[in-house]
Amino acid sequence: MAVNGFKLTLFFLFIIAYGYWESHVNIADFINTSSSYSHLVKDVFILAGQSNMAGRGGVIDRNWDGIIPTEIQASPGKILRLGGDLSWEDAAEPLHADIDINKTCGVGPGMAFAHALLRGDPRRFPVVGLVPCAIGGSGIDEWSRGGRHYQRLVRRAAVAVEGGGEIKAVLWFQGERDTINITDAESYKGKLQKLYIDLRTDLKSPVLPVIQVALASGEGDYVEKVREAQLGILLPNVITVDAKGLQLQPDGLHLSTHAQVQVGEMLAHAYSTYRLFSLVTRD
Repeated sequence: MAVNGFKLTLFFLFIIAYGYWESHVNIADFINTSSSYSHLVKDVFILAGQSNMAGRGGVIDRNWDGIIPTEIQASPGKILRLGGDLSWEDAAEPLHADIDINKTCGVGPGMAFAHALLRGDPRRFPVVGLVPCAIGGSGIDEWSRGGRHYQRLVRRAAVAVEGGGEIKAVLWFQGERDTINITDAESYKGKLQKLYIDLRTDLKSPVLPVIQVALASGEGDYVEKVREAQLGILLPNVITVDAKGLQLQPDGLHLSTHAQVQVGEMLAHAYSTYRLFSLVTRD
């Protein structure tokens, strides 16, 4: 009887302790560690290109104003990013802070893209995984197969699907650098097309959607030549959204925070439309 009484006392002590723990500990915080995130099944999206993808919204004279619109705030456990250390964590602006490390990063299109997907169909996108890869000031030659930006993208993409997940699309916003001289502008289309083909091969996804942004601005005089190349890509599953006319920062090159949100929502609409069309044609 004494033994049974002791066990009963222990049981009641356990119940009391558990009740205290449950009322004082945020279970979500306990569960949602980066290590647990690595095993979640995620819809993965690669963010690649140069500064406007890396995010310069709110950056003036190399200083970010820190303003994050309400509609693109962090969404713990729902929108994740693959950090520079190759671990998953809750996504928050600036997404590229530890990727595009030689520049000042601000708001980009990535968070707006993810939030728009979740608003459109939260059941279809239980967890959105963003993989920042963009590097400010990078030209198309620096993204060629075998180059360091390309190799880093492929390596990060491979890590992103370990433990569960699938790469759903590459989001590409680049070309401002290639508007400086006519030779780069004229050769841009062929190099961009080859990049998309190489990425699909190395990511082992022959029809992987690529959603690209047609330039709103450029560093040189050949913006229209590069835009013509972008709009002329005829590969299957390459979809273009157009940033022309969106608000720019005072530097005349980078998109404002508001414009970045618009681009992200445009990218999400393009992807959702593509996916719906794919489902209809498949059936």
